[in-house]
Amino acid sequence: MTEHNARDLNSPRRVMAIMAHPDDIEFICGATIAKWASEGQEITFVLGTSGDKGSDDPNYSSEKLMQTREDEQRAAADVLGVKEVVFLRMRDAELVADLETRKKITRVIRQHKPDAVVCQDPTARFQGSYIQHPDHVAMGEAVLAAIYPSARDRLTFPDLLNEGLEPHKVSEVYIAAGDDNVDHFIDTSAFLEKKFEALKAHASQMGDWNPQDMIARWSRDAAAIARTRNYPGAEEMEYAEAFKYINIGY
Repeated sequence: MTEHNARDLNSPRRVMAIMAHPDDIEFICGATIAKWASEGQEITFVLGTSGDKGSDDPNYSSEKLMQTREDEQRAAADVLGVKEVVFLRMRDAELVADLETRKKITRVIRQHKPDAVVCQDPTARFQGSYIQHPDHVAMGEAVLAAIYPSARDRLTFPDLLNEGLEPHKVSEVYIAAGDDNVDHFIDTSAFLEKKFEALKAHASQMGDWNPQDMIARWSRDAAAIARTRNYPGAEEMEYAEAFKYINIGY
């Protein structure tokens, strides 16, 4: 571990959740984020887009919707205890995992130097009756490529060095994977209400829809999977959020 990547183990862990759209983080891992924030972990949200196409309301222009959804995301982050939200403002529904996208993510990783990153799963094209949004797939692929090797390697995107951004090694990755691939479960029983509250902040997306029953079912199912796999502590989990966990070993 090089000096500029060494972490004081007595300091809070730095966590970065990097996802495609406003509300993705809340749906996928909002309760986990609330739990980590309550423990004093330092959390930053990074959104690839500002959701500028995410409405059928003819009263919204893309510009108005972008501002609305950014305001909603900041409010949701505040509910969860997250102090900083970064918007990369790429075009909604047009994300691709190209070098430009990877560079933008590499830049923000080097700026904030997270110990752990939470991201979407680039391999999950569908699950049951749900077709994965292509932005989710692209963002997951770009984030993983930015973590390894782009943020780590000094000679990748050398112009970032001219911005004063030294390489950074992310040590842990939490991928929001499908049920067959998850291997790490976080007990979120005490934080499910925080997740619900944060989702309510995304009023332009929620409308009259109340997803609480669906989310509670997801969380109970995750806890049940943890129990079937004899995951440590699973017997005490009523609700959980599940991830594919990778410890890179730095």
